[in-house]
Amino acid sequence: MLRDRYPIDKLFSEILLLTPKMDPILAKIDQYLEDEELFQLIKADLSRRWEKTLQTGRNSTPVEVILRMMVVKRLYDYSYAEAERYTSDSLVLRQFCRVYLNRVPDDTTLIRWANLIQAETLEKFNERIAQLAVEHKVTQGRKLRNDGTVVEANIHAPSDSRQLADSVRVLARTIGRARTLIANVQDRVDEAHQDFTDEARRTARKIGQMLRKRTETAKEVGKQAYQELIEMTVLTVAQAKQVVEQLEQHTSDTAQRLAQRLTTFVPLAEQVIDQTQRRIFRNENVPAEEKIVSIFEPHTDIIVRGKETRPVEYGHKVWLNEVDGGIVSHYRILAGNPNDQMQWEPSLQAHIATFGHPPDQASADRGVYSALNEQLAQDLGIQFVILPKRGYKSRKRKDLESQDWFVTGRKWHAGVEGRISVLKRAHGLGRCLNHGLNGFQRWVGWGVIAGNFAVIGRA
Repeated sequence: MLRDRYPIDKLFSEILLLTPKMDPILAKIDQYLEDEELFQLIKADLSRRWEKTLQTGRNSTPVEVILRMMVVKRLYDYSYAEAERYTSDSLVLRQFCRVYLNRVPDDTTLIRWANLIQAETLEKFNERIAQLAVEHKVTQGRKLRNDGTVVEANIHAPSDSRQLADSVRVLARTIGRARTLIANVQDRVDEAHQDFTDEARRTARKIGQMLRKRTETAKEVGKQAYQELIEMTVLTVAQAKQVVEQLEQHTSDTAQRLAQRLTTFVPLAEQVIDQTQRRIFRNENVPAEEKIVSIFEPHTDIIVRGKETRPVEYGHKVWLNEVDGGIVSHYRILAGNPNDQMQWEPSLQAHIATFGHPPDQASADRGVYSALNEQLAQDLGIQFVILPKRGYKSRKRKDLESQDWFVTGRKWHAGVEGRISVLKRAHGLGRCLNHGLNGFQRWVGWGVIAGNFAVIGRA
């Protein structure tokens, strides 16, 4: 049965009298987390774990403990295991997380509960934080600056050869487990089956070595190695399809789980085969939207932003709204690599939805500028619209952008880069360590929330 919180422990309260006081930043965050609306948002998701989670079953880890431990985890950029260990060792964190003298939930328990929290819930959670910041006069929502960044997926540098080898490895391993589970599978596939895992890995390494030489002979050898690797992958995919047919005849949970795993990876392996054949043997330029760069994180986008240090990034583009006071009031995870100009209107509408009024000042980088965007902001009642124009500027435009309010606004806008840097360095937005698109969305949500709590604590 889902519990709200542990009862207050009097003995623990007496012990706290002998310990140092809670850090002022943590103490202020503690006050914000007392908000009932924040609590109910998380409870609503956790209550869906089982059909009768709220009525029956043994007592669960309290909602309050889960919420506060997730905040601690991302506030200090801990892993789940570190969050468990440091909370167990610290009386201050035990007080903050409302664990008292009870047992701290272990990392696997925390992971299971955390996976129940939906991305949409975290968006509402962050919106409520922005509203609380207004109530506590941390921000007034009068200034808005927005910008995009890329949060990387947790994948190795993509190459078709490596993905083919990964496909062979994962499918062959799952086939092996299925063969030990179902006796008749082994009888039917034993003659034709061969595990190409080691050979595929060696071939992929050979391809990498050949292509680094950049000679015509090396390219030809690499092309032949690609053909061998594709043949191994095709044979492994055929075996996987045969095993799926056998597994579907069995109703055990293990058999169904293995069948689901094969069903998930077979289409991805076939897509890698197709894009490799098109690129290597037909000399096609495969569009980014038709590629996958990881069979483990197939949702990953290929993002080219024209930066010299990182010309290509692999992950998702995230658009942030930051208001005065340093609060990130809204964030969006974008599909693909859309034009920045398209993000201006959603950002303004999101600000109005959160604060109930348009900002007095709104700014963005040159990539967002267009005459339509500028006119849209003015129509919404925004007094100071700071969108520097790229390229040729008329005398009238130069005079506008040289006015004091425009120059001052540009200087203030530059601070959004610092906010993004802090979110990446201190709160984990540099690289997502969760799996899947839903995990990616949760990772970004908790990172933004932790960043806002840190700002509020220092305010």
